Amino acid sequence: MDTMDSPIAVIGGTGRVGRLVTRQLLARGETVRVIGRSTQRARRHMPAQAQYFTADVRDPGTLRTPLHGCAAVVYAVEPGTDAAGPDSPESTLHGGVRHVLDVLGAALAGRHFVLVSQRHVTRRDHPMNAYGRMLDWRLAGEDAVRSSGLPYTVIRPGWLTDEPGHGVLHLEQGDAGDGFVARAHVAEACVRALNSPAARGVTFEMRSETGPASGPVPWGELFAGLRADAPAGTRAVFA
Repeated sequence: MDTMDSPIAVIGGTGRVGRLVTRQLLARGETVRVIGRSTQRARRHMPAQAQYFTADVRDPGTLRTPLHGCAAVVYAVEPGTDAAGPDSPESTLHGGVRHVLDVLGAALAGRHFVLVSQRHVTRRDHPMNAYGRMLDWRLAGEDAVRSSGLPYTVIRPGWLTDEPGHGVLHLEQGDAGDGFVARAHVAEACVRALNSPAARGVTFEMRSETGPASGPVPWGELFAGLRADAPAGTRAVFA
């Protein structure tokens, strides 16, 4: 993807995964627009090369300027856990996604939307769903992306760690099992998906085996082994 003149927006780019996505994109020579709510966090964590825009996914009016002309979007917003209101998963993980999609409209046609979700979203009885129905609203946000008509990738990490990426990385489908994965690997999956046709129209989980790394992650091989999601509107998505 030639995006030197068309920025990639990282929404939630001051968060722990978003910061890693931003740095990896910059290292590849991309122009990056970081969209977040905290100027203070941006000053503390953002590389000087990144363009920072203060905006809030809960207020679509703030998104129009930073999203204008972007070539792709990575949505890595960290959720709240309130049962309702502005700091609830409903507001950030579903309403926020819908606001971004509404602002983009047809302007992103043919481009790419990468959504960072999480494992377990199809398991309503999982303990994580006690936090403001987090899993239900993550799944609703996923469905909004899948129904948008945009090229997309939905990434469902397992339990996140700050350890360097190590061990053997697995991409899985079916939302079964469990596992840990490094934030650095999640960020790399986002970046690699933007340039991989095999990563379009797919939903997958991520986990790592413990142990020493066996070499560079074979992203092309891993993406090629994924099955495409069923058409939007069916419930046979690999979930």
